[in-house]
Amino acid sequence: MELESKGICRPDGQDSHELDGYWCGLVREDVIGPSGFTTGRILYCLRYFDHDDSGASAWILNHSSGAANMSSSLTPVSMESPVVWDDMDRAMGQMFIMGFDGTEVTPQIQSLIEKHYLGTVLLTAKNLKSAEQTTKLVLDLQTIAHGAGHPVPLAICLDQENGGVNSLFDETYIRQFPSAMGVAATGSTDMAYEIAKATGEELSAVGINWIMGPCLDVLTNVKNQPLGVRSMGDDPEEVSRFGAAFLKGYKDAGLATCGKHFPSYGNLEFLGSSLDVPIITDSLEQLSLSALVPFRNAISHGVDGMFVGGCAMSSAGVNVMHACLSEQVVDVLLRDDLGFDGVVMSECLEMEALSQNIGVGGGTVMAFNAGCDVVLLCRLFSVQQEAIKYLKLGYADGAISAERIRQSLKRVLDLKATCTSWEKALNPAGIPSLSTLQPSHKILSAEAYNASITVVRDKDRLLPLSNLLDPDEEVLLLTPLVKPLPASALSQGLAAGSVVPSGASTPSLMSGENVFRELGRSIARKRQGRVLHTSYTAHGVRPFHENLANRASAIIVVTADANRNLYQNGFTKHIAMMCKSQLTGGERWEKPMVVVSVSSPYDFALDTSIGTYVCVYDFTETAQKTLVEVLFGDLSPTGNLPGSVSQSQRYHRAKQHWVVENFDDERDAKALDDLLQTIEQEGPVNKRSELFGCSSKTFLLHNPGVEEEHYVVRNSSTRSLLGFCCTYFFKSTATGVVGAILVDPDRRKLSIGRSLHTRAIRNLLQRDGVKMFQLGSRLPGVYLGIPTNNGAERKRLRRWFSGIGWGTALSRPVCSMILKDLSRWTAPEKISRSLQHAEVEFELIHGIEYAESILEHIKSSTRHGLMEVYQLALADDASCGVIRATRAADGAVMGSVVLCSPDATWADALPALKDTNDVTWAISSPVISPGVGEYSTLLQGLILLGIRQVREQQADAVLLDCQTSPWPPDGSGHPARSSSPSVNPQNPIAVCLALPRTLTGASAALIGSSSSSYPDLMCGQR
Repeated sequence: MELESKGICRPDGQDSHELDGYWCGLVREDVIGPSGFTTGRILYCLRYFDHDDSGASAWILNHSSGAANMSSSLTPVSMESPVVWDDMDRAMGQMFIMGFDGTEVTPQIQSLIEKHYLGTVLLTAKNLKSAEQTTKLVLDLQTIAHGAGHPVPLAICLDQENGGVNSLFDETYIRQFPSAMGVAATGSTDMAYEIAKATGEELSAVGINWIMGPCLDVLTNVKNQPLGVRSMGDDPEEVSRFGAAFLKGYKDAGLATCGKHFPSYGNLEFLGSSLDVPIITDSLEQLSLSALVPFRNAISHGVDGMFVGGCAMSSAGVNVMHACLSEQVVDVLLRDDLGFDGVVMSECLEMEALSQNIGVGGGTVMAFNAGCDVVLLCRLFSVQQEAIKYLKLGYADGAISAERIRQSLKRVLDLKATCTSWEKALNPAGIPSLSTLQPSHKILSAEAYNASITVVRDKDRLLPLSNLLDPDEEVLLLTPLVKPLPASALSQGLAAGSVVPSGASTPSLMSGENVFRELGRSIARKRQGRVLHTSYTAHGVRPFHENLANRASAIIVVTADANRNLYQNGFTKHIAMMCKSQLTGGERWEKPMVVVSVSSPYDFALDTSIGTYVCVYDFTETAQKTLVEVLFGDLSPTGNLPGSVSQSQRYHRAKQHWVVENFDDERDAKALDDLLQTIEQEGPVNKRSELFGCSSKTFLLHNPGVEEEHYVVRNSSTRSLLGFCCTYFFKSTATGVVGAILVDPDRRKLSIGRSLHTRAIRNLLQRDGVKMFQLGSRLPGVYLGIPTNNGAERKRLRRWFSGIGWGTALSRPVCSMILKDLSRWTAPEKISRSLQHAEVEFELIHGIEYAESILEHIKSSTRHGLMEVYQLALADDASCGVIRATRAADGAVMGSVVLCSPDATWADALPALKDTNDVTWAISSPVISPGVGEYSTLLQGLILLGIRQVREQQADAVLLDCQTSPWPPDGSGHPARSSSPSVNPQNPIAVCLALPRTLTGASAALIGSSSSSYPDLMCGQR
C-alpha cells in the first residue's frame, strides 16, 4: 500500500508537503487484546525525516485502528534509535532471550515467536548438527518472525568460545580454534583478533548475529574454578588486551558482542549444594582493582551487551543473593560507576538455586527492576511462559513502568541495528561462503594451536620423546575418563549411536574412553612403535596400572582439571613416585614421565616435582593432533602460560655464555686431574666409571695424523676447572670428533657444557676438508660415544646432545670388554675346526716395513682412528703387533687386528688397560675387508689368535676394545639394539661379543659401553 504524505500535519501546524523532507514507513493492523494490551500485525508506521540546520529529526506516526482511521499522533524521538513501539506486548517480547530443545523448529518456540513476539533466540549444541542444518534452522526461525510481523529480525545468540566450549561443530565448514586461554598463551593479540574475526565470519554465514563473548573474567583464584581455560588468565591487563582484540574481531565480522560474566566468575567460593549460590567475597574495591578492569576496558571499546551472573556477593558494603537481580550491581555498579549503556542480559533464571530461592516469575520482575534489559531462559517452555506472564503482571501492577520497558527496548533495538536487517536475516550466506572461508581459516587454526601449546617445564629435557626412545620401546599413555565435548565428532557419533559398540552396558564409560583413543593412535602412528593406552578413574592406581608402568620405557599422563578432580592429582603423583623409584642392578634411576594438561594449565603449574609439564588448553581433536607433534619433535612449542603465574613459574633453562679458553697443559693439567677424579667419584660405587685410570695425559695424542684442540672453562681465581672438552680431527678420514665433554657435577645445568660444545664445533668446522662429525673416539678410548652403562643417564645424555643438534637416532652401540682368567682359557673346538678349513693364513707381524700393505687394507674402512691406531702399533714393534689374515691363494690381506701391551707408547689412550691390577693387553680395531664371505669365521679367527698371543705373553686379561655390537646392557638388563640399521656393516657386529660365551673357563666382563652418534652436520653444514 502506498501512502501519501500530503494532508498529514506536524505538531507545529505546517503541512508536510511544504517541508523539505520525505516519508517512509511500514503498515500495521492493531487490535486491542483481552488483557488490554495492543496486539496485532503491523500495517504501517510512518516516519518523517526533516533536514534543517540542526540536523535530522523525526516524527513517528502511529495508527491504532487501521488505515481507514487516519487520526494520528506524532512523537519526536532520537535518530540514534529505531522506533519505540507503543505496543507493550511487542516491546516486552524483545526483552527475553529463550532457547528450546530440538534440531528443528518446535511448536513451543514457534508459539513464543508468533504469539509472544520473542525477540532473541538462544541456540546451543543440542540444537545444532552441522553448518547446513544450522543455516536452515536459523532461516526458519527468521522466516517465522518475519511472517509474524516482527518489525526487526530475531537476534540469534550462540556460545562459541572455541576450545571446549562450542555450540556449533562441523568438521568440514567450521574451524576449531584454541580456547580463550590457549589464544592468550600465543602471546599475540593480533592472533586473537584474527581468530575472533574468523569465528564471527563463520557464525555470520549461518545466520548467527549475536555471540556470547568474549569471556572477560580474571582468574584471581586459579584453583577450583570451573571457568578454567574459558578465561584468558589471571592478569587483568592481559585479559583486557585480549578481550579488546576479541571484541574487535567479532564486530568486524558483523556480530553483536556480549561480555561475560559480570562482575566476575574468577574467584568464586562454592559451598557444595546445588541450591547454594557461588559467592564472590571480594570487596568492591578489590573488584575494581582487578576483576572489573577488563569489563571497564571492554565498555570503552564498545561492547554491545553484558551478561550479569547469578552468583551471590558478600563483603563489606555489598550483600547480594543474585548479582543479576540486584540494582546495586546492575544499575549502580555496571551502569553508573562503569558507564555501560548497552544491553544487560541476566543469568538464566532456570538455574536451580535461583528458581528455588526466588522463583522464575519473581526473578523476572526483579531482574528488570535491577536494570537488566533481557532475561535469559534456556529451555523449559512452561518456565518461559511463567516469565512472560509475570513480566506482564509486573507492568499491569505498576511494578515495572512503561518508561523502564521503553528504555530496555531502545537498547535491544540499537544492538540489533548493529548486527542484522531483514535483508541479511532472510538471505544467509550459508555453505558457499563457508567454503570460501575454509582454506584461510584452516591455516589460521593450525598456526593458533602451534603457537599455543606450552611446555611449562622440561627439567630433564625429555622432549622430544623421539630422541629418548628406541623404536621398539613401549610408551604408556594414561588418560582420565572425561565427558565428550558437546560439540565434537564423538558427541555427534554418540547421538547417532555409531560410537558405542553394540551390547556395551556403559555408554558413558565407553565415550569417556573414546575421547583420548585417537591420541593413542596418533602417538603410535607418529613413532611407528607400540603404545600402551589405558584410562584411570577415582579408584586410583590399580595393579594393572603398575604392571604397565613397569613395562613401559616412558609414560605420558594426561590430566583434565586435576585441581577440581583431585583423584587425577593423586594418581599422577603416584605414577611420578613410581617413575622416580626405578631400581636396576642396585642403582636407582628415574623413568621418563611427561604430564600433559588438556584443560586448566594450573593442575601442576606450581608443582615442580613434575619435571616435564605440557599444557594444551583443550582436548579437541585438533589440539590432540598438535600435542603429538610437540611430543615427538615435529613442532617446537612456543606458547607461554598466560598471566602472573607464568612470570613466576615459567621454566627457564640457564643459558649463560661462559668464557672458553684453550687448554694449556702446563697450566691446566693438575686441575684436569682433579676434575677427572671428582667426576669419577660421583658415579655409583658398584659401577666402573669410564674415567677410571684416566689422567690429563690420556687426552693428549701428540699424533701427526691427528689435529687436536682442547678447551676449558675455568675459575681464574681458584684455577680449578669447571669444564673440559677435547676435540680431534682425523686427517685420514676427514672426521671431526668431540672426544669428551666433562663438567663439574656441582656446576651442571649452567650451560658450561653447551658453551664448550659451541666452541668445539666452531673449531672443527674450520678444519680443511672436514666431511663428518662424531661423538666419542677410539683414540683416545675414554668415551666411545654417549655412555650407556646407566640406562637413565644414557637417555638423559641422548636428550642433551639431541637438543644441541646431534642426530642421536643415527647411532650404533659400541663397547669394550675384558676377558679375565686367561690361564684357564682354551680355544673352542668348533671355532678351531672351522678355521682349519678356511683358506686363510694368519700371521703376527711387527714393524713399520709392513705399513704399506696393512695401511692400504685399512683404507677399506671409513671408521675414524683406525689408520692412526695401526700406524702407532706398527711403529712400536717392541710393545705392539698386528695379526694379519691373508688369502692363501694370492696373499691378499683380508683382515687384521692390533695387539697392544700396557707398556705401549699410546697405552695411556686406552685407560681400560689400567682397570685391574692384572697384566692386561688389548685386542683393538679389527678390520675385515669388504666382500669377505666368511666374515664371522675370519673375525673369530683374528680374535682367537690374538687371545692366544696375549696369553703367551703371560697376560692375565685381555681388553676387547671398541667393538660394535647389539649389546651392551641398557640399564634394564636387556641387550641394547642398534637404532641405525643403515650404519656401515664393515664394523664387527656380534661375533666378538658372542665369543666369550664359548670360551672354556675364562670370565668376561663388560667394562664400558657407548652409543656412537653422528650429527645432522656434514661437510660443514649443521
